[in-house]
Amino acid sequence: MMDKQQIANQYKSIQDIITRGLEALDGKSTFQEELWQREGGGGGRTRIIQQGAAIEKGGVNFSAVHGVLPEPVRKAFQVDKTNFFATGVSIVIHPNNPFVPIIHMNIRYFELDDRVKWFGGGIDLTPHYVQTEDAVYFHGQLKNICDRFSPAFYPEFKAHADRYFYIKHRQETRGIGGIFYDRLTPEKTQVSWETIFDFSAALGHAFVPIYSELMNRNRHREFTAANKRWQHLRRGRYAEFNLVYDAGTKFGLETNGRIESILMSLPPHAEWAYDFRPEPGSAEAQTLSLLKQDIDWLAL
Repeated sequence: MMDKQQIANQYKSIQDIITRGLEALDGKSTFQEELWQREGGGGGRTRIIQQGAAIEKGGVNFSAVHGVLPEPVRKAFQVDKTNFFATGVSIVIHPNNPFVPIIHMNIRYFELDDRVKWFGGGIDLTPHYVQTEDAVYFHGQLKNICDRFSPAFYPEFKAHADRYFYIKHRQETRGIGGIFYDRLTPEKTQVSWETIFDFSAALGHAFVPIYSELMNRNRHREFTAANKRWQHLRRGRYAEFNLVYDAGTKFGLETNGRIESILMSLPPHAEWAYDFRPEPGSAEAQTLSLLKQDIDWLAL
């Protein structure tokens, strides 16, 4: 298996590929980059795109950090070691058009020592309006990637995403899910370290083609002020999940991470309305009816 610095370099290259691809997809705005150093060790590259032709706000972040693992994180990870290394790429894109979905992806590697290390990550889609054909396309692409490495990956990781991306206090999923995996090792997956890393990298390389297809299907659709308000309400739910449940946000805050990078996932505009209820039979009501766990999108 390649060492941690080689993994970090590969992830840094994937960040470059994704930012170039998203700039070409947007066609107007470019990413602003900020290089930063973590006080406890390591640093990263935060890249933000705003007010584009198709992307209202997006972030593609790379980090490679190391240092002493805080006590709360040691307890959460159930480990005794104190020195850690973590590297990864994290992406959230908030589009302008309400018919284009929010997308999130994270690929990461974590290491305490030669015996305690793992890969994690995932990709999920949060449509403001759930469109079945887009959901089928998205899950089909993820299954194709997973199946290249193990037939067990897609069903296991899809179920994990359904459980993870769930807003318990709303009793609804954040969107249509995707795949989510954590603490992948050869012992857990029955495949090699190299295969797990290659799977992680394949997800990174698939990000731009998948999102380009979804963006181009919907970016020129006309929308109303009511559609825009619904988008803002759904963004509010997205923010609730990230601030209350997201493990990456918690890890970043507890390891003295960079606040601007950690909270780049939050939308530029969101809304909360008291006891909002969509009209029965509306597209908004239809979307709410599909925010459930365990939907087999590929059987639709």
